[in-house]
Amino acid sequence: MITRRRLLMGGAATAAVSAAGVAMPWGFGSISSHARIIGAAPLAIPPLLKGNLKNGVRTFDLTLKQGQSTFLPGYTTSTLGINGPYLGPTLHFTNGEKVRLNVKNTIGETTTIHWHGLHVPAIADGGPHQVIGHGETWSPSFTVKQQAGLFWYHPHLLHKTGLHAYLGMAGGIRVENAETDALPLPKTYGVDDLPVVLQDKRFNSDGSLQYGNSMHDLMMGMKGDVLLVNGGVAPIFKATTAKLRLRLLNGSNARTYNLGFKDNRSFDIIAGDGSLLPAPVKAGRAVIAPGERVEIVVDVKSAEPAELVTYPYESVGAMGRGMGRGMMGRGMMGRMMGMMGDDGRRFEVLRIEPGEKLAPSPRVPDELLTLPALNARDAVRTRRFELDMGMGPMMMMGRSGFTINGKTMDMSRIDARVKLGTTEIWEIANLSPMMHPFHIHDIQFRILDRNGRPPAPYESGLKDTVQVNSGEVVRVIAKFEDYADPKWPYMFHCHILEHEDAGMMGQFTVEA
Repeated sequence: MITRRRLLMGGAATAAVSAAGVAMPWGFGSISSHARIIGAAPLAIPPLLKGNLKNGVRTFDLTLKQGQSTFLPGYTTSTLGINGPYLGPTLHFTNGEKVRLNVKNTIGETTTIHWHGLHVPAIADGGPHQVIGHGETWSPSFTVKQQAGLFWYHPHLLHKTGLHAYLGMAGGIRVENAETDALPLPKTYGVDDLPVVLQDKRFNSDGSLQYGNSMHDLMMGMKGDVLLVNGGVAPIFKATTAKLRLRLLNGSNARTYNLGFKDNRSFDIIAGDGSLLPAPVKAGRAVIAPGERVEIVVDVKSAEPAELVTYPYESVGAMGRGMGRGMMGRGMMGRMMGMMGDDGRRFEVLRIEPGEKLAPSPRVPDELLTLPALNARDAVRTRRFELDMGMGPMMMMGRSGFTINGKTMDMSRIDARVKLGTTEIWEIANLSPMMHPFHIHDIQFRILDRNGRPPAPYESGLKDTVQVNSGEVVRVIAKFEDYADPKWPYMFHCHILEHEDAGMMGQFTVEA
């Protein structure tokens, strides 16, 4: 049985130090503050799993399992993985193809696997209703109906999504189609087209993963002080081509990353969550929240290593800053409010070292993808979703503090019923003092506006997760098509996993 107690036992010694009066980070002390962390290993590339085609169905076999991993020198860490000790293979899907996924659970307790960003029947979605008991195999099948892009899969068990994902069960899904495959973009997996999975962790004094249940970890979500990139610390990639495509996935429980290169070189943002952008966007920074993906193309210069790093990020709006200042004299709650933005952690993400001779790469095309327009006038209705998190005594009540429209998650309650074939606008209002990444299952949406202003160019593609800042109202629009089921619901929720587990989640059905 996987429990927080098992994870936290290794932190007893550092917790005792904290009780003796030595200042420690939030939660228990972390080994990373004194461990010798070496980041000179090559970037690990997850296996690309293409499945087996039989009778027109491409079948993938996935086994959820316990494992042992080495992240820090001299320490072995118990983890969860998929077809391996930590993380899982990258699944290769082709738009229009029918797939079946045989998911066998051997982790010792019930879990689920959700296909994040994929447009699938609700019964195949892998949310908290599609549980997989220990020793059982779940075999959903569906036709891939996606634009080309990077999607991913991860656990989604009620109240345990954060724990199971934190222990390592996640993997990428690459969807390709003929239209985008014809574009002159880097596309050779592991050579000039790289998956980059970002996850921050904390470690106990014995090297075990630390998953805290302190008030701070609940309020802010679980944040670590060691960044794992494809399961490694500050890895190196030896480039052999003049351009690299980095498919960045924020698989962290709660941390948002502001990514850029140490020498401030620019790059082209070419894709977001669910599709390529209409045109590349030249940028020097890319902000990516939990659950989001972004694809960039960067020039590799001979004899000039490129170091991808994180930069400061502020997740708190004026509301949160004001509350923090007003509560600084009120003990722990005031200190937490003061830390609700960037906690000061800076990470070395990936070092790119050019080879002696770089193969040429074509320039990124000026136009990438034409997406069908969605007009607000086509929407049959607008729904409002208000995100909030209780403060003070409400936070001590755990799950009751995190709400959508004043309600916490209830598996027996359907919060919205959507008519099949209709277009709707969802208006997401953040009443809380910190940013929430809002994820909607089943659909890929377009962002209409933020507080009445058009979205940034890098948000112009299809999305399934959107950053909603404190005090902000974001309107998104989508058409609900193909699948109707009055019994099995889809989820919508904050993708800070501790917030989701604590109740900031709801359900909707699509009905004929």
